[in-house]
Amino acid sequence: VQLVESGGGLVQAGGSRRLSCAASGRTFTSNAMGWFRRAPGKEREFVAGISWGGRYTGYADSVKGRFTISRDSAKNTVYLQMNSLKPEDTAVYYCAAASVHSASYFTEMHEYDYWGQGTQVTVSS
Repeated sequence: VQLVESGGGLVQAGGSRRLSCAASGRTFTSNAMGWFRRAPGKEREFVAGISWGGRYTGYADSVKGRFTISRDSAKNTVYLQMNSLKPEDTAVYYCAAASVHSASYFTEMHEYDYWGQGTQVTVSS
C-alpha cells in the first residue's frame, strides 16, 4: 500500500494550493482518510478528515473555513484545497488512510494505518 502526496511548494500569504494524495495497492473507498501536518519544531497535528463516502468532514479550528478536504473514490485520491494561506500554515503535510471501515472520519493519528511520505508547503509573508 502506498500513499503519495503531491502539490506542495512555495506560495505567498493569501494564496491557494491544492494537495493531492493518490493511493495504490488497495482501495480506500470504504475507509476514512485525512490530512495531518507537522510544522517546524512542533508535533504532527490533525488538519482535516473525511468519511468513506465523503458525507462527513472535519477540520482543525486553525484551518476551518479556509481548507476543504474532498475525495474522488474512482481515482482513489483525496484532496486538500487550501485557501487564504498564512505563514503559520507552513509545514510538511501528510496524507493518511485508515484500514478499517468507519461511518465517520478520524482525528487521531493512531486511528490511521497508512501514511504518505509528506509534501512541504511553505507560505511566505
